Amino acid sequence: MLLAEPRGFCAGVEKAIKALAWMVRVFEPPVYCYHEIVHNQHVVDQFRAQGVRFVDDVDGVPEGAPLMLSAHGSAPEVVLAARSRGRVVVDAVCPLVTKVHHELKVRADKGYTVLYVGHQGHEEAVGTMAVAPAAVRLLERTEDVDRIGALAGDGEEPPPVALLAQTTLSHDEWAGIVERAKERYPDLWMPNRSDLCFATTNRQAALKALAGRADAVVVIGSDNSSNTVALEKVARAFGCPRVVRINDAAELPDDLTGTVGVTAGASAPEALVRAVVDRLSPKEGVRIASVTVEEEYFPPPPELRDLLRRLELALDTFSTSPAAGDRSKTPRGGADRSGALLDDRTVAAAAVLELLER
Repeated sequence: MLLAEPRGFCAGVEKAIKALAWMVRVFEPPVYCYHEIVHNQHVVDQFRAQGVRFVDDVDGVPEGAPLMLSAHGSAPEVVLAARSRGRVVVDAVCPLVTKVHHELKVRADKGYTVLYVGHQGHEEAVGTMAVAPAAVRLLERTEDVDRIGALAGDGEEPPPVALLAQTTLSHDEWAGIVERAKERYPDLWMPNRSDLCFATTNRQAALKALAGRADAVVVIGSDNSSNTVALEKVARAFGCPRVVRINDAAELPDDLTGTVGVTAGASAPEALVRAVVDRLSPKEGVRIASVTVEEEYFPPPPELRDLLRRLELALDTFSTSPAAGDRSKTPRGGADRSGALLDDRTVAAAAVLELLER
């Protein structure tokens, strides 16, 4: 077995899962989340079991209820609606998505027409394009560049053009569009640093390094995960004769033989990878196919950090009060002082998920 590295959770997913786990510990159920926190059915089901309710409309969230906004980013009007009616709101948006939101707003304010490369209906694309809907055009394929009509009326000076992207695209999806857009718009503006997520790119690079040596590749992740689907495409494009995507080990085909490569999308827990390795039980062991070591870390959302600071202060006050009495009982899930002071960087989201099931 060839096991790709990096694989599985990225820094943005780590941030989002740990943040929602904190909310589950601090608040009595139900805790609400706008859209799936990440695109993995196992993760979503684990949080549902803890009393999290995933909704597609924040207007249906009761007044004052705790609400998290997903890692994929939300439209500005959704964020405003979420923060109304006295709700406690924690926005778990990935910082890389926030970067694209900012780029789109700045370019639109400067009069640009923004060509946005993304997948129609994907939550990240919907939230991003809502930042400046009048200024943005969606592109999904290279040929879409040529289908764009005139950007200005007769006799009008055409606006400057910018190109941005959904962060979870594969490099191959992006590259052809970039090339064609540069041909059509020689003065095309693009950000100095690529919009493509470093974690997505790293997982694709690790898979490319092993795909040509594998008789089959197993991609672990849900079918609504854009980066997982991109991994399937990468494995096929780099010559692997057989590629299967599975949600978990129970879906593994029984006839995998030879050298098998295994990877996981950026929202797939490492526990699913371990289960696949155990189920396949390779006779000649497991070799790690590593291309880089990821050390990126995204801290908890600022709203959550503020919430935990206030909780810590309240617990400090309670513990020093003459009438404090028996402190053997703590808030839901054991959100005590040691928990509130825990260094988030030292705890992996995979460990947090395993704790939720105990």
